[in-house]
Amino acid sequence: MKKLLLFSLICIVSYSYGQQYSQKWSNINYAGNNKEYHLLDIYLPKVVKESYPVVVYIYGSAWYSNNLKGADMNTVGKALLDAGYAVATPNHRSSSDTLFPGQIHDIKAAVRFLRGNAEKYKLDTSFIGISGSSSGGHLAALTGTSCFVDSFTAEPVTMNIEGNLGSFTSYSSHVDAVCDWFGPTDMLVIDSCRGSSFGTPGQTPEEVLIGEKKAEHTAKFILVNPITYVDPKDPPFLIFHGDADVVVPYCESELLNNALKAAGVQSEYIQVAGGQHYTNTHTETNIKKMVDFFNQQSGNNSTSAIQLTNASYNSITLVVAENELKINNPENIKIVACNIIDVQGKETKVEPLLNSGVDISMLKKGVYIANIELLNNTVISRKFSK
Repeated sequence: MKKLLLFSLICIVSYSYGQQYSQKWSNINYAGNNKEYHLLDIYLPKVVKESYPVVVYIYGSAWYSNNLKGADMNTVGKALLDAGYAVATPNHRSSSDTLFPGQIHDIKAAVRFLRGNAEKYKLDTSFIGISGSSSGGHLAALTGTSCFVDSFTAEPVTMNIEGNLGSFTSYSSHVDAVCDWFGPTDMLVIDSCRGSSFGTPGQTPEEVLIGEKKAEHTAKFILVNPITYVDPKDPPFLIFHGDADVVVPYCESELLNNALKAAGVQSEYIQVAGGQHYTNTHTETNIKKMVDFFNQQSGNNSTSAIQLTNASYNSITLVVAENELKINNPENIKIVACNIIDVQGKETKVEPLLNSGVDISMLKKGVYIANIELLNNTVISRKFSK
């Protein structure tokens, strides 16, 4: 019954998408194989620019589908394109294709692929946001909370979360902001937290995803939960959930929001009165709040993909290409020095730049701030991920 209800909802949100983009690349294989479940679409906004901040959007299917990458483009996708974001929509393996953690390996591989091909697809990957609905919300939230986590142990099980799928494993799968639409976050209490059981024990979507019964393999269900990985380094979150949702109870989002705040992570939870699973939750008002959230985190104003401390130098942009931080400086503004700071505040001084790029091979995977000093003593700052 639950499976039928979810697929009915998927049919509602997967309608055709009118052209709201200037360019689209379809069916890009981000894993380097011939599998349909590893295909990705990339859309660019109608306003043509050199590069665009990115939002990855993941469809919902209770992890049952491996080919719904166009879902919600008429609503969530359109709003993001109109706001100036490139939108990437990956497929991922279903629970019948492979058990968890295959699904999160796919999403992380897609993010790494985007960073590794930023120049080719006109992407400003110094900001990559991620969003998703239902099971897609789960994968989006998990991508956010497991940033910089390779493996994790819940005794007696150790699970590799990052994976090594694709050809771009030297790039980071880190994301800079997460918008979670009614995704499950703690599979161990998904029924009990609302005070009633829903689904046939042993056959719920989350048990199919894990391939085990909850009562018999608690550790594996701990490892599938976004809430397990919450720590102070997580990116900001915006979470939507309807209080009339009978598929995923809204207490799941309350739990994640509380855990994020307890860890000192910026998080906002919006409980939608009368909101169901998709219906009355994916509203125009809420989608605008999502766009405003991504704008706030990226510094995007829909006319410039640049996030700098001084708007007079918006022509200077940064692109990470493997072990080089490339500097796009079309006006040839004199650059005299650059300091790079990691998320812990540790500073790395690099050689004065020659207005073109700097070697960052000494940096580990992670998120950094480049403070670039100009000849007139102005310093501009730019966030980037390696």
